[in-house]
Amino acid sequence: MNKKIHIYTDGSSKGNPGPGGYGIFIEIFFYHFYNRKTISEGFRYTTNNRMELLSVIVGLEKIKNKKQNIVVFTDSKYIINTVQNKWIYKWEKNNFHNKKNVDLWKRFLDLYYEHFITFYWIKSHNSHYINDYCDRLSVEASQKKNLKIDYTYEKQNII
Repeated sequence: MNKKIHIYTDGSSKGNPGPGGYGIFIEIFFYHFYNRKTISEGFRYTTNNRMELLSVIVGLEKIKNKKQNIVVFTDSKYIINTVQNKWIYKWEKNNFHNKKNVDLWKRFLDLYYEHFITFYWIKSHNSHYINDYCDRLSVEASQKKNLKIDYTYEKQNII
C-alpha cells in the first residue's frame, strides 16, 4: 500500500490544571494525492497530559478506514514512554489501577488496536515547524471563549 498517514499532535494547559487545548495536523499521502487537515479545541479546566493524549485520540479518530499505517509525532514523553515501553499493556491488564486519565487511555487503546501505529518523539520548542504549529493551535484553542468542558476530569477533580 502506498498510503502514508502522519499525525502531528500537541497539547497544552495554562496552569496544570487550568484552561487547555490541543492542536493536530494530519497529512495523508496516497500516490499523487496529498491532503491535510488541522484540528484544535480548547477546554476550560484540564491538564497538559490530558490534552497531549486527547490530541492523539482525536487525530486517530479522524482516520475512518481501519488497519492503516499511521505515524504519530508527539512531544509528549508521557505518551511515548507509555506506548514504547509497553506500560500500556500492564496498565490494561491491571485495569488501570491507580493510573490517571483512565478514560482517555481506554479510548486510545480502542483506536490503537485498529491500526498499525508508530510513534516518534519530537523535542518540543525545537524549531520543528509542524510541532510548533500544533503548539500554537493548542495554545490558541485554550484561550478562546466558551471553552468545552472536560466532564470526566472536572467530575473527578471538583472545582
